[in-house]
Amino acid sequence: MAKHVAGREALSSEILHSAIPGWAILVVRLNKVVADRLGVADVDVQCLHVLDHHGPATPSALARHVNLTTGSASRMIDRLVAAGCVRRVADPGDRRRVLIEPTREGLEQVTAAYEGLIAATRDDLAAFTDEEVDTILRFVRAAERSTAAEIDRLSSASGGEGPAGEA
Repeated sequence: MAKHVAGREALSSEILHSAIPGWAILVVRLNKVVADRLGVADVDVQCLHVLDHHGPATPSALARHVNLTTGSASRMIDRLVAAGCVRRVADPGDRRRVLIEPTREGLEQVTAAYEGLIAATRDDLAAFTDEEVDTILRFVRAAERSTAAEIDRLSSASGGEGPAGEA
């Protein structure tokens, strides 16, 4: 039993202190390359991801999702509008409010930028059984929840604002 625990602790340590941080750094680097290709900032790519997965949002909601002030979010939206990636539209539920929605062209550009990684990841997952893929998915979703909770905790402790939401 002690050997199993030691093996598990070593694997957990490698995941927590090497694999995940290394992967996270590479994702940040990839997002920078994609942003440079689109002529926008790194956080702008995060905004497009949020809009693609959650649909149109108010500028303040986008600011919370990507951890920006409302002023910085306004500049982000201006960059994305100028790049043809998003547009401002009237909120159908309240014509006084503005929603930001992705353009088809903007989403196509982002999708094209990540096609290689998506194909490689699909190939990587092919080496795993359905049960293992289910386990990987459960872990990633649990890690997302834990990360969002930690963002909320640290934001609350430092007087920062807003929930982490999903990215």
